[in-house]
Amino acid sequence: MAQLGSSLSAETETLSNVLSLVEAFRAFDSDNDGAINAAELGGILSSLGYNASEQDVRAMMREGDTNKDGLLSMEEFLEMNTKDMELGELANFLRTAFQAFQVEGDDALTAADLYEVMGNLGIDQLSLEDCQSVIASMDADGDGAVSLEDFRLIINSLF
Repeated sequence: MAQLGSSLSAETETLSNVLSLVEAFRAFDSDNDGAINAAELGGILSSLGYNASEQDVRAMMREGDTNKDGLLSMEEFLEMNTKDMELGELANFLRTAFQAFQVEGDDALTAADLYEVMGNLGIDQLSLEDCQSVIASMDADGDGAVSLEDFRLIINSLF
């Protein structure tokens, strides 16, 4: 297993939690415009098991709506909900890998791709099995890959 500062299983669980937030956001973005309003935010919170009052939802909207357009973008929503999450060293590794993938122009990231790029970058702390765990924690549809857009959203939300 990788010798990272904290447990890899805890870090992959964090990635999985962020993916759950992405999926919840998309499910409640009924018009698929990349933003949610207060009513949609209330629905997300209910689906995640929170019983927030209308006043609480409005306060959350004010807190999260950093550009003050009355809506929460995916990035604002993730920032609001992940500000206390950390992946430590794994986040830095994944950000470096993401930058390498942007150069290559791929659309999706598999465990083998991640392992290869990590090796090419001289980052040998992650085994292929570790990379499989990382990708599985972010793989929403179970196809063994993560879209680069989802990967970007998840990694950027943790910085």
